[in-house]
Amino acid sequence: MSQKFLNRIQAGQMLAQKLQAYKNHEDVLVLALPRGGVPVAFEVATYLNAPLDICIVRKLGVPGHKELAMGAIAAENIIVLNQDIIDSLGIAQEQIGQVINQELQELRRRDQVYRGHKPPINVHNKIVILIDDGIATGATIRAAIAILRQQQPRKIIVAVPIASLSICKEFRLEVDDVVCLQSPEFMSAIGWWYEDFTQTTDQEVRALLA
Repeated sequence: MSQKFLNRIQAGQMLAQKLQAYKNHEDVLVLALPRGGVPVAFEVATYLNAPLDICIVRKLGVPGHKELAMGAIAAENIIVLNQDIIDSLGIAQEQIGQVINQELQELRRRDQVYRGHKPPINVHNKIVILIDDGIATGATIRAAIAILRQQQPRKIIVAVPIASLSICKEFRLEVDDVVCLQSPEFMSAIGWWYEDFTQTTDQEVRALLA
């Protein structure tokens, strides 16, 4: 029986219970995708007694339909494109380039706002639990995984409150483990699965990271 989460805090607390095998391990790190993944990850990191950091990734929204992802970008010039969506909607390379440039600016802004001059946590040889508030197309998580792999963590675990059954199956082939509280066969927008899906603000992200 599918049930909505009250909010991201409750979803994080429930997700933490499923990850208790990683509690009090010195080599475990919790990484959140801002902004919505941060309140979820904060609850997990607190319960596991693990360091919390962010992995800044930007979705590349389809022109005119920003909620639909045609790909994602991360630091180090990592770009992941969903070619099926691009081809089916006939999106021109010029349009893709414009969206990439816009999102690169936002990615750099967020890095400055959230981190300041603080360097990212070193994930080399660590067990990384990568968290978002849900997975729709998977583009942003894939970009995050790509940037993490360059740093050679020991394990990558994707942990989310909600993702479709097919997405969960796909990611189980790409990472070491997938922990998902609900995986319906058919899934609409992530926000449908939350009673309160109010947008997380920059101020909330900074406060939780602090």
